Amino acid sequence: MNWKFRFKPLLLAALPTLVVMPATAEDSDATARALFAGGCFWCVEEAFDKVAGVEATTSGFSGGDVADPSYEQVVDGGTGHAEVVEVEYDPQRVDYETLLHVFWRNIDPFAEGRQFCDVGESYRSAIFALDEQQRQLAEASRNALAERFGREIATEINDFEAFYAAEEYHQDYYRKNPVRYNYYKAACQREERLEEIWDDEAGGHRAGPSPG
Repeated sequence: MNWKFRFKPLLLAALPTLVVMPATAEDSDATARALFAGGCFWCVEEAFDKVAGVEATTSGFSGGDVADPSYEQVVDGGTGHAEVVEVEYDPQRVDYETLLHVFWRNIDPFAEGRQFCDVGESYRSAIFALDEQQRQLAEASRNALAERFGREIATEINDFEAFYAAEEYHQDYYRKNPVRYNYYKAACQREERLEEIWDDEAGGHRAGPSPG
């Protein structure tokens, strides 16, 4: 069951904006980018907006083979895309390893083809590496978690190809529509599952890098 279709507002969707970034994490001397899929992008945005050094987050789609998809196309399935969040951050204030730490502790790394109450390929968890360094750090963190838990981690690690921003009503959804958002999040029991997996590490907001 797709809970977001039950609880999302009945709004007209503007066409998504295509953003094709070069396959590098560094955009300038001041900022860098990272791309994460952790189920509902509303929730992933909220998680990363709390991280000191993160300057902006954008909900969108990546990992598929259809150009410029709409939200409805993606969640209906068949495009290959996952819901993702593009994180723009200041590498002088927060490093990629810290972002990985936060990412892992905001997902269920054992779930295949789903996250929490949202089921389907668009809700799979994944890390999209923008360069070789990001890939190496992501793989190291996934390996560390597999060793820690003694089981396979379902989260994919893929090379970045393209990012498509979602419709405007999805951006900062948790701020614009707090009642609907909190009802959806509670219905999905996202926080309860995170606490079951991560205990007091759930959410992952703390200073300093971590390999896993």
